[in-house]
Amino acid sequence: MTGKAPAPPVPSATIMMLRDGPQGLEVFMVVRHHQIDFASGALVFPGGKADPQDYDPALLAHLDGAAADSDMRAIQISAIREAFEECGILLARTEGDAGLVAARRLVELEPYRTSLHSGASSLRAFVENERLRLACDQLVHFAHWVTPEMMPKRFDTHFFLAAAPADHLAVHDGHESVDSVWIRPADALAQAAAGTRTIIFPTLRNIEKLAVFDTVAAAIAGARAAPVVRVLPWTERRTDGTFLCIPREAGYAVSEERMPERAG
Repeated sequence: MTGKAPAPPVPSATIMMLRDGPQGLEVFMVVRHHQIDFASGALVFPGGKADPQDYDPALLAHLDGAAADSDMRAIQISAIREAFEECGILLARTEGDAGLVAARRLVELEPYRTSLHSGASSLRAFVENERLRLACDQLVHFAHWVTPEMMPKRFDTHFFLAAAPADHLAVHDGHESVDSVWIRPADALAQAAAGTRTIIFPTLRNIEKLAVFDTVAAAIAGARAAPVVRVLPWTERRTDGTFLCIPREAGYAVSEERMPERAG
């Protein structure tokens, strides 16, 4: 008798927005709404699952530096869309301009955050009406994680680094996320260890990986130089407990973690 087949993982994108703070590298993180059914209440990076509209071939004419692979291109589009919806940072250029949209222009585009999130506006209409080009060239592939097969809800998530434009104000959306913070990776790790922040396993591992860098430039250069290894965690039952494991070749400082024993 065969067991139930694993749920197919949903293509998703996560964006690690970076800036150089007074004490070093900082990353923007949000607190998930407690009524969200995945990672509720946890400190996470902005992101979410890819929408069908992210695959619209009509968007090709409005992209800079996008991936040649159509699936990866949709994930890049999703990362930029989610960053705008969830934290108000827009990695895009007005047609004919070399620089990213400035703060004054971003204020004019702010109403689209809500209309894109609700579905009242499509991404295609947004970029066509506002003459925008999505800056996929600002995204640096950092990690690729797939939810373990035993989980009922699964995601196939690509993590990207991006330098936050200096004049863009990052603010959580108040819907999926209820709080936000610019935080040094070392501080996030310390708060997780102290129990004052809830940070799930994949997020924690990627914060650790980010924490070795002191500046945005160093983090981006390091990510460009390192191969991205697909991580599909698995569990191992041993005499001293059950462990959640990931491939050592993925380059994380921690490749296994003992799982808490379930009562009963």
